[in-house]
Order: sequence, then structure tokens, then C-alpha cells
Amino acid sequence: MTQFDDAYDNSGHIEGAETYPPKWEKAAAAFRQELGARAQIGVSYGPSDRQVFDFFQPEGVSRGTVIFVHGGYWKAFDSSYWSHLAAGPLSRGWAVAMPSYDLCPDVRIGEITTQIAAAVTEISRRTFGTLSLAGHSAGGHLVSRMTDPLVLPSEVRDRIANIAPISAVADLAPLMQTSMNDILGIDAAEAQAESPVNMSPPHGVNVTVWVGADERPAFLEQSEQLSRVWGARQVVVEGKHHFDVIDALADPESDMVRAVLGG
Repeated sequence: MTQFDDAYDNSGHIEGAETYPPKWEKAAAAFRQELGARAQIGVSYGPSDRQVFDFFQPEGVSRGTVIFVHGGYWKAFDSSYWSHLAAGPLSRGWAVAMPSYDLCPDVRIGEITTQIAAAVTEISRRTFGTLSLAGHSAGGHLVSRMTDPLVLPSEVRDRIANIAPISAVADLAPLMQTSMNDILGIDAAEAQAESPVNMSPPHGVNVTVWVGADERPAFLEQSEQLSRVWGARQVVVEGKHHFDVIDALADPESDMVRAVLGG
């Protein structure tokens, strides 16, 4: 075990952690089936099999599009586990897109950032109006990176009105001292280039940083650091941990959904 393994071990500190992925997968599949023709699955945005996104249409003309990027330490999961989290924005008349991406160690984290930028660009090409980005854990890192002027074309970046990094990894440097870096392969140069805490704060975008009060101290520190460096609002959700803090996205009346939609 290396220095920060326990600090970033979410599963080891959540009771019944192993039950969450099967529950997510089952809820997501049921949600897609219920949505029927309003769910477009596996829309390609890049050359590999994992460079696809699922797109969920609201009833009527959409008021904008929410793009949700999943977590899993850049090495696990795909969009199919999270479809049910689209329920909140959909109920408020927003479309929702959820991209998958290639995983470490097949690609580096910087390449995943480039893939998500390609996904956001393709989603923007297929939609009109406001874009709002939300991401969980590693996905929180990825949506934060979309504010970098070098990552997205300006005409796409200018459509992003709201960003909600949820339990985000904002400083990659500590992960170099975890055993999972055998898979991630982060070096000092990538940690510097890919850490949102090293970026200039975004302008003209509403950023709300979310974290569960019962998360590992490392994630509380990461969220505090991001909100401080970016001058963004931070919300610490009482009674929530790393695996259930995102449940609020499925609730159209939740504060999280209101923040994601800019309300």
C-alpha cells in the first residue's frame, strides 16, 4: 500500500459499497426502457467503440442540454450505469447527454480530456441553446477541464453556462502516490497540466462545487481547494457519501438539479 491509497479508497469506507454498481446498472436499464424512443443509445463521437454518448430527449422542445460525465477514476464504468440520473433535468425540459470514453491504461488521462472535448463538441453540433456540464469524481475533473481555452473551440465553450463538479478530483498530484497509478500512469507533467486547481478560473460560467459531508477527507479537501481557487460556490451535502451524493440528479426538485440548470 502506498501513501494515499486509503485516502482515496471510497469503497473501503462505504457500507455495502459492492451493492451500488449493480443497483445503478439496474436502475439505468429500467430508465432507458421506460424512455423508449426518447433515448438514443450509443451515438458515435469518435473512432473507438467507447467514444459514444447516450442522448435522452425531454417531452417537447428542450430548454438546453445537460452533459453528465461519469466517474470511476478514469479506469472503470461507462455511461450505461447512470442513465437514471437524467430524470431530474429531463423533468424540467432539458435534454441530457452522457458520454462514455476510453479508459486507463489504454489511454492517458489527457487523452480522455480530449475525448470528452470531442463529445461535448459533437453534442453541441446536434443541439441548440445552453449547455450545462455535470460530472462525478473523475467526471468532475473532466467537466472542469472543459473551461480550458485550449480544450474546446470558443464557440462551444461560450455556450456552457453552468458547471457542477461533484466529488471532483481537482488535483491529480496525490494520485501519483496511490497504487492505482500503476493503471493511471500519472506523471508530474500530466498532474500539472490536467489538474483543474492549476487552471485559471473560468469567466462567465456559474460553477457550483458539490461534495458529500461523509466523503473521505481527501475529497472534502479537493472540493474545498477547487472552490477556493476558482472562487466558486461550494455545497457540502449532509449525510451523503461518494456513492450517493449524485442521487440528487434524479430529483427535479433538488438543489443540485437547480444548480446544474442555472436556477
